[in-house]
Amino acid sequence: DVPDDEIVVYTGETRPDSRADLWTSARVVVATPEVVENDLVGSRIDLGDVVHCTFDECHRATGDYAYTYIAERYHEQARDPLATGMSASPGDDEESILTVCANLGIEGVEVMTEDDADVADHTHETSVEYERIELPETVLAVRDALQAVVRDRLTELKKLGVTNKTAPDVSEREIQRIQGRLRELMDNDQSEGYEGMSLLAEVRKLRTAVTYAETQSVESLRRYLDRQQEAARTSGASKADQRMVSDPKVREAIRKAEEYDDLHPKFRRARMLVAQRLGIEGGERVIVFTESRDTAETLTDFLGEHFETRKFVGQSDTDGSDGMTQRQQQDALDAFRDGEFEVLVSTSVAEEGLDVPEVDLVLFYEPVPTAIRAIQRKGRTGRQTEGAVTVLMAEDTRDEAYFWKARRDQKRMREELRSLKSVAEQIEAAIGGEQADLDGFDGNADEDDGDDDEAASDDQAGLEAFAGDDAAERAEPAEDTVERGASDSGEPGEPGTAPTPSADAEDAVAVVVDQRELDSSIAKDLSRREGVETRLETLAVGDYVLSDRVVVERKTVSDFLDTLTGGDERSMFEQVKDATRYYARPIVVVEGTDLYGERNVHPNAIRGALASLAVDFGASILRTTDEDETTDLLKVIATREQEEEDRTVSVHGEKSSKTLAEQQEYVVASVAEVGPVTAQSLLAEFGSIEAVMSADADELQAAEGVGEVTAERFREVVGSDYDG
Repeated sequence: DVPDDEIVVYTGETRPDSRADLWTSARVVVATPEVVENDLVGSRIDLGDVVHCTFDECHRATGDYAYTYIAERYHEQARDPLATGMSASPGDDEESILTVCANLGIEGVEVMTEDDADVADHTHETSVEYERIELPETVLAVRDALQAVVRDRLTELKKLGVTNKTAPDVSEREIQRIQGRLRELMDNDQSEGYEGMSLLAEVRKLRTAVTYAETQSVESLRRYLDRQQEAARTSGASKADQRMVSDPKVREAIRKAEEYDDLHPKFRRARMLVAQRLGIEGGERVIVFTESRDTAETLTDFLGEHFETRKFVGQSDTDGSDGMTQRQQQDALDAFRDGEFEVLVSTSVAEEGLDVPEVDLVLFYEPVPTAIRAIQRKGRTGRQTEGAVTVLMAEDTRDEAYFWKARRDQKRMREELRSLKSVAEQIEAAIGGEQADLDGFDGNADEDDGDDDEAASDDQAGLEAFAGDDAAERAEPAEDTVERGASDSGEPGEPGTAPTPSADAEDAVAVVVDQRELDSSIAKDLSRREGVETRLETLAVGDYVLSDRVVVERKTVSDFLDTLTGGDERSMFEQVKDATRYYARPIVVVEGTDLYGERNVHPNAIRGALASLAVDFGASILRTTDEDETTDLLKVIATREQEEEDRTVSVHGEKSSKTLAEQQEYVVASVAEVGPVTAQSLLAEFGSIEAVMSADADELQAAEGVGEVTAERFREVVGSDYDG
């Protein structure tokens, strides 16, 4: 047994330096994947001594999810890697299951169902009911008006030759195809590509609005359309935003939605089901799942009039909604478990990976389109006693399409698992490769029982038997960049010795990455590069420090244009000004392909900004097409600076404080998002913030660059009563 003091748990709330110490001293670490990923990227920890790595909810190991990166680094660094994945929903089909295994370096599969003795004692019967909800004529009229605009825009795209579909229920797959064809046109510098992208952006927004109307509630739709109208009024509004909200049919939909004052039938039915479970049947807890944060908030308010109800949403902030901190999430779950409230209204964040207590009813406000998510939601009940699941479906809407898709996926998943289990029972396991097996695992990296290359069990087949001749290639873990089993002393697996790194740290070039850049893939990609060592810090100046004289400010095209339209809280020019104070060679990397076409910004304004960065601030402006090219560029510059120029990495600098004039400009620019240029014009005309705020709409138009729309919007923000 491992003593309790050698088992540590940490999350993102644990300080990075504390995490490094805990990692070194502990024998068992339980941590969130994002934290482990960040510590690997920041070179704070090493996986060389890790003898076993377990991935809970392993079906997440696809794409850019942290599991994929952690597993890759684990198989590179560990001397004797052993990975285990666990999931109640491994994938909808054979290919997805094999993808997870390949991404985690897993070479054998054990399938267990409710019929297995080890599982049967821990599961109970769960009833699943589906209820069809008829939508009112007014709601259908709102939907039809929006769909008519979708059809119009698809017709325009058809004229451009990028699709032959005009039906408003066009699939997401077709949307992706259209986008790919438009990108080809843009790559060839054809104007039709840019025109089509604007139309496609409109289609996406309208499809979201249709989804709100069909499957959520009119109140949620109103919130969404209000945000679109707000966005269209800003100085940096896209053509798609402006065109959409000004379309007569969209205006008609907005009017009908605003006039609708009845209760949505899904709300009414949800209230009845919750009342029946908690009141008549004496239940204690109910979870209501919904796809939309807007719906989660309105439904929480509605159910809160009758039951003790709280919402549960993710940590990120969205338009019009603040996220929950990790502490707030944990407090909500603890209170739910302790019976402080009866109903938890949650978005998808509570579907898996959280210790959500057993509930009496799981209510799907709408069906979900994947088997994995349906299974995860269902798993919140029926663990200790019989459970119940009810799914609400709006008739003749995408709710029904999602229902049938999830049902087909679940059936296919069960068939795939039965097939895999059947093969496993019939064929003797012959799992090769370098990964050890659990039977021989005793927790000590320095002992070799000699059976690592034998089958994991006598009746468990490997993936090769399940998938065919090419499975071994697909399920093969990432090829090691270091020789496993060799320590610094030359003896295999000797305890207490440092693991062999993938690149000699003394010879590696260093790149210091700002913590806020972890939203992109660049830091992870740099950490994978041979000869590069990444460090994570909260930088006061810049995004990447490549030497004592080179700092890089990275701006996507959207970031760059936000600065010009007042959408960026801290001006790019302020950031570059700070960079020039502390680094001799500041660089601005503008990442993306459509600098002049993405927004409704005059090309001369963009050219002027680029010229100012170069001439006024002495910054080098470099363009890249995507994150991959940015990664390559950063490595080249860091290598040139540190190896060819023999310079060292030095982090220094601090943000400069705003002058009084800059603070005044910032205050005015934030009102109605008029932007910095218009703010300067207003202050020059009126002389003070107080005078600007006191001016009426006609007086405001005396300032250069202020028209009737901007003036009225400005007065609306300044003069309206606060309704927070």
